[in-house]
Amino acid sequence: MSQVRIPEVDEAMRSFAEKVFASEVKDEEIRQEISPFDVEEVCPISRQEMRAYMMLQESSATAEKRKKRLLRVNTIALAVPVAQKSITRLSTIDEVISTSPLYQTVPDFQRVQITGDYASGVTVEDFEVVCKGLYRALCIREKYMHQSVQRFPRTTSQYLRAIEGKVWRASDTGPVFTPPVKDGQDPFETENVAEDLGYHVQMKDGVVYIYGDKAAVGRNEPKDLPYPSLERFVDDMNFLLAVIAQGPVKTYTHRRLKFLSFKFQVHEMLNEMEEMKELKNNPHRDFYNCRKVDTHIHAAACMNQKHLLRFIKKSYCVDADRVVYDAKGKQLTLKQLFQQLGLHPYDLTVDSLDVHAGQQTFQRFDKFNDKYNPVGASELRDLYLKTENAINGEYFATIIKEVGSDLEDAKYQHVEPRLSIYGRSAEEWPKLASWFKKHRVYSPNMKWMIQVPRIYDVFRSKNFLPHFGKMLENIFVPVFEATVNPQAHKELSIFLRHITGFDSVDDESKHSGHMFSTKSPKPEQWTSEKNPSYTYYVYYMYANILVLNNLRRQRGMNTFLFRPHCGEAGAITHLLAAFMTADNISHGLNLKKSPVLQYLYFLAQIPIAMSPLSNNSLFLEYAKNPLPDFHQKGLMVSLSTDDPMQFHYTKEPLMEEYAIAAQVFKLSTCDMCEIARNSVLQCGLSHEEKAKFLGENYQEEGPQGNDIRKTNVAQIRMAYRYETWCYELNLIAEGLKTD
Repeated sequence: MSQVRIPEVDEAMRSFAEKVFASEVKDEEIRQEISPFDVEEVCPISRQEMRAYMMLQESSATAEKRKKRLLRVNTIALAVPVAQKSITRLSTIDEVISTSPLYQTVPDFQRVQITGDYASGVTVEDFEVVCKGLYRALCIREKYMHQSVQRFPRTTSQYLRAIEGKVWRASDTGPVFTPPVKDGQDPFETENVAEDLGYHVQMKDGVVYIYGDKAAVGRNEPKDLPYPSLERFVDDMNFLLAVIAQGPVKTYTHRRLKFLSFKFQVHEMLNEMEEMKELKNNPHRDFYNCRKVDTHIHAAACMNQKHLLRFIKKSYCVDADRVVYDAKGKQLTLKQLFQQLGLHPYDLTVDSLDVHAGQQTFQRFDKFNDKYNPVGASELRDLYLKTENAINGEYFATIIKEVGSDLEDAKYQHVEPRLSIYGRSAEEWPKLASWFKKHRVYSPNMKWMIQVPRIYDVFRSKNFLPHFGKMLENIFVPVFEATVNPQAHKELSIFLRHITGFDSVDDESKHSGHMFSTKSPKPEQWTSEKNPSYTYYVYYMYANILVLNNLRRQRGMNTFLFRPHCGEAGAITHLLAAFMTADNISHGLNLKKSPVLQYLYFLAQIPIAMSPLSNNSLFLEYAKNPLPDFHQKGLMVSLSTDDPMQFHYTKEPLMEEYAIAAQVFKLSTCDMCEIARNSVLQCGLSHEEKAKFLGENYQEEGPQGNDIRKTNVAQIRMAYRYETWCYELNLIAEGLKTD
């Protein structure tokens, strides 16, 4: 097979992409016309005009091409890669079933097979253009994931290599997670901290560079590590912008997504009883005792409102005369603080606490943020929900440990709370690490993440920061220094072992107006009070995580995933930037507006942590949430709580989230267990823990990687998902074949 050659981004495509980007950035809040990335709900592709247009486009050569492709239809219907061998040929499903003993565990079920002209809906010429665009888009993501030591699915990689006519070989360049703490082992022990290297760390143009010593800085001789290229990134971004705005690509992907949705409905109708039979015959395991992870939750709101109220009352009973607050040099006891606020804890109720989001927060992110203040008092937020205060964050640590204790009692639930690093000061990291160790904030059911709020404009307006580059320095340089010289930063080095990823958070609907390009000011030159765009933030976070991960991997340390909030509101370009840089995302609601990006997220199986109850109070009514639609199509979705304090009522908010979704969206037991399995795959749990919770072969894709005894996901469902995914990937491979 000849190698496919995809043209580089030419000037015309770059110009087109910049126009598209500009139209998306300009007046995005008031624009009413259809976005260049959207397809109307009633798509005109099946109308008489389109059919007539397609007939006119057919030439004799095209007809001959179509005829050749029709001869190959039977072989592409259910072609899957054979993962056990490094080959360029793709096998049919019949060959896989007959030769793979692992596939024998899949019971017989009724497969949905489409025969005929699989390129219908677009002309053959357009189909080739579409396939080239989708192929290169997947190659771009694969490149950025491998460079930054993040994850990319093996199956998609196998198809990309088959398209190129190359041999696929398994790679071991994935992320490194800290192994679980063994029984009797201290999670905060500092004995096995690595030796110092004595390297010099310095930021240049918003990216941290590693030098052997200070003299190497002057010689411009950084250590041999992968460093990002802004020009290459912008070129790739422009290509993707052009692809997701192209008419034929939008039409094709819209049709494929519709097909995926209907195909799943037919599959359910034919095989629902067989799937249920599998689950009924599965001993011991059910939805309640299969592992599930809350993949998106903020530490400051990880408790429910009743838990917080109970803790406030308990702390008053025990510590009424304890000095807990420093008000401009005047120290206040807990009793005096409540007197100053005109409150008595005995009189407080969940209603007067007023931390729950409701109708008044819909489309009002500013009011939602105010809900973090109990009784509307920022003093109580500082005391109970912050790590830095007069009592060194003791109350906050105690609440988190109580939540962890509840999770350990429940056994089968895990959470990934986010702690904030703002970038206002370089001292934030050591202070947070000290808080973590001093209060021993550890639970085997918790994996920690760092969230970076996009609030540079707030700090700049108050003159806390001279420029955006200083904010990036404060966020990343301490982590690099703890990686290079861990003996000199023991507390931070130990803390980083418990961190699995970085998140970028804030209100996405805030309008920036800045168009990210090679002409954008460098971070040290960004001195205005205006906030940089979402893409600007994401690129520089990704760029530093890329260098950091490669350095930490060389040192045998754990690496970090980039998992930003994305697609909750704002421009479609946010989702495009995340497609290039993020291991997985939180929310992803706006994917429903771009069929091309939605289809790419499906092909690359990018995990999406969705929070319908949170969205219901902020941006989108529950019944309109795209979660069930994404799940039907085969996107890798998981359920998460976001902020239990604001949105949930019960002691088990994650179970509450699943229960409501199951009722409203009519999810089956198999659906819920599949979503739970997705959450474990998506999260930052270690390889050992995932093998224990999902089965030893969990890294294999398809039914081979599923252990029904642990996941309670029917093998029929896993086989359906895998074969459907392979079918779609193989369409692209067939479209790029040259005869």
